[in-house]
Amino acid sequence: MMKFLMMMMFMIPLCFMKKMFWMVQMMMMMLLFIFMNMSININNFSNLSYMLGCDMISFGLIMLSIWICMLMIMASESLNKKNFYLNFFLFNIIILLIMLYLTFTMMNMFMFYLFFEGSLIPTLMLIIGWGYQPERIQAGMYLLFYTLFASLPLLMGIFFIFNQLNFMSMYFLKFFNMNLYLLYFSMIMAFLVKMPMYFVHLWLPKAHVEAPVSGSMILAGIMLKLGGYGLLRIMIFFQNLSLKLNFIWVVISLLGGFYISLKCFCQVDMKSLIAYSSVAHMSLVICGIMVMNYWGYLGSYLMMIGHGLCSSGMFCLANITYERLHSRSLFLNKGLMNFMPSMSLWWFLMLSSNMAAPPSMNLLGEISLINSMVSWSWLTMIMLIMISFFSAGYSLYLYSYTQHGKFNMSIFSFYTGVSREYLMLLLHWLPLNMLVLKIDYMMIWF
Repeated sequence: MMKFLMMMMFMIPLCFMKKMFWMVQMMMMMLLFIFMNMSININNFSNLSYMLGCDMISFGLIMLSIWICMLMIMASESLNKKNFYLNFFLFNIIILLIMLYLTFTMMNMFMFYLFFEGSLIPTLMLIIGWGYQPERIQAGMYLLFYTLFASLPLLMGIFFIFNQLNFMSMYFLKFFNMNLYLLYFSMIMAFLVKMPMYFVHLWLPKAHVEAPVSGSMILAGIMLKLGGYGLLRIMIFFQNLSLKLNFIWVVISLLGGFYISLKCFCQVDMKSLIAYSSVAHMSLVICGIMVMNYWGYLGSYLMMIGHGLCSSGMFCLANITYERLHSRSLFLNKGLMNFMPSMSLWWFLMLSSNMAAPPSMNLLGEISLINSMVSWSWLTMIMLIMISFFSAGYSLYLYSYTQHGKFNMSIFSFYTGVSREYLMLLLHWLPLNMLVLKIDYMMIWF
């Protein structure tokens, strides 16, 4: 695992050379293909070196991280044109990628915590440095304080475990079981805020609305998955308590997901709508992890990968229209089918994947999650029906409002999509729908 880390570190000098924007992107693509060819043991940690190791969960999420970081560079062509602190921007992305890579491969719990929180800093830099409105400072503060307030108890919990059991390796968690209520709440709260769970989600729409396209992509694509990854790893340590108390989080997430789905219909800002839809999807992921059965774990893993690609693609689409019309309002972004007929297809493909239409990974994830939750309690069926129905509702609402209707007469000059944008959207959509063919590989990890 160290060799990939070294490759990423040696990409840092490339950032500070002139005209290296696309070179960095191509190096990331190369890194992805080398990483893809690495053989891993599906059932257990493999490729152990120092404190790093990789299993099936890490493998998928690292691939997603590299993929999204590569697409972030593709999406930020406007920065390349303006040459707006470009070197620091690339440096920021590579540091972020290194942090994420280390978070997903780290076996030591304290080091995991360090990189889990460290990945916040480059994201904050992206929002505050390249955001659009002055309110980005406030959004950055929300992001920082929400996540830091919840994560200090996690650090205390890790130290407590080390004090009691004299180990910090994640691998040994499965052999122990702790029945301490305070430890349970302090350990999982940080991950629930990161997901985000309803009631602690307010930082997410703010951060998304103020972030540049690259910030939104990494936030929706990877940052929300850190919470899910942490829960998947830590839940096995609190088996008895989880079976007793997890219904709290399931109820909050189901009701919250339903309420947020309704809230999506009230949005007039495209980015805000996509951000709220992320909260609704993540509430299902929380439920899947909390019911603690095979289908739940599998469904939440599939949903995390699928949502990471889909949500990131939707933010790209919102940015493509924002770069042309300089507005994210649904009242001004009307009738885009008249201007960009080809882009209309991509809007449809992304939004259909978002509402879990076949053959997207979101569908498989949602089916697995519904399976797990109904086997846990059939009463959840009512809320699940509502959430699934309304997710289709707000996806179609966004599509019909942006693509149909009378177009904005105040547009003076306009250019249609360029091949870079179509390629970027294809690279979001292809893995999202083609990974369904390799679902057997993902179903045997747990």
